[in-house]
Amino acid sequence: MRNDRHPPLTSGKFSMLRLLWHRSRIEAHDDAEAGRSITMPAQSARPPLQQVLRRLAMGLLVLAATTLIVYADHDGYTDNSDGSVDLLDAAYYATVTLSTTGYGDITPVSDAARLTNILVITPLRVLFLIILVGTTLEVLTERTRQQVRVQRWRSRMRDHVVVVGYGTKGRHAIGALLGQGIAQDRIVVVDPQRRAVEAAGGDGFVAVLGDATRTETLRKAELQNAAQVIVAPQRDDTATLVTLTARQLNKRAAVVVAVREDENVPLLRHSGADTVITSSSSAGRLLGISVVSPHAADTLEGLMTSGSGLDLVERPVTNAEVGRSPRECSDLVVAVIRRKKVLDYTDPEAASLQLGDRVVTIRQAVPSS
Repeated sequence: MRNDRHPPLTSGKFSMLRLLWHRSRIEAHDDAEAGRSITMPAQSARPPLQQVLRRLAMGLLVLAATTLIVYADHDGYTDNSDGSVDLLDAAYYATVTLSTTGYGDITPVSDAARLTNILVITPLRVLFLIILVGTTLEVLTERTRQQVRVQRWRSRMRDHVVVVGYGTKGRHAIGALLGQGIAQDRIVVVDPQRRAVEAAGGDGFVAVLGDATRTETLRKAELQNAAQVIVAPQRDDTATLVTLTARQLNKRAAVVVAVREDENVPLLRHSGADTVITSSSSAGRLLGISVVSPHAADTLEGLMTSGSGLDLVERPVTNAEVGRSPRECSDLVVAVIRRKKVLDYTDPEAASLQLGDRVVTIRQAVPSS
């Protein structure tokens, strides 16, 4: 693990102007690396053929406007061949002028025509050139726009959720977060595989490509400012290294880790994980329950799936519930959390709810809009 030190990002409404005006060498390198490894949510864009036709139409419109302007003041121009300028000559002059060829066979001679060339024709020439080289400019502009989007996102991202791993566990964890009301733009995905990062970006999430055991990768995901971290890689040893790195960067975030083997749970807890979920043993217990009581297994699966009928929800105790029994709450209380200790609702210590307690309840799922 590397603990590289980076200068803090400039926050505030002037950070974007500062990015466009001046950057130090370290900031430039950091922005370049972030632009390559951070994938912003996909945005809709016109098909290539529509973009080409749109630029062609704009170029023809500028050419037509220039032709009409020249022809409207054709008396102020002279043609070396016959001295007069007709509509065809005006179109010819507009073409060679906008393309900056300028053969000089048709020239403005009156003051009005020359003033028109200075104030109108020259800006149209610049606009025409911008349209002609639009593809190159679009590439450059897209790179700048990407850097600005990344810089703006990094400066605003606080108290979000970082999900390490966009495999089956990571996807289902994100689905549960969305079901609990977490906004999509408050979730950041980190994965070492480009295909997974592109898939996350296509699904509307900000995604970071890189090894999550490295400090610099987690910094790009703004993990140091995150409120929750979900660690769901494919290997338990990777989960341990990611947990150590994440806890080193952020002492206050709640870190939830998924592992395959029970024997790795104590190691993860010593590494800084607040909650460790053992996927293999949990699946085994659910299989055993399914054999003995299929309906109980279906109920458990429904409780773990947001919006499927009944939801398992943790909430704070309200002022009206203080001093009352968990059985007197409007929803079904199954556990009470008091000073980080989980009490069964039948525990005598939880007979009277206190201010500051949290309760785990079963309630009717809220239908999604």
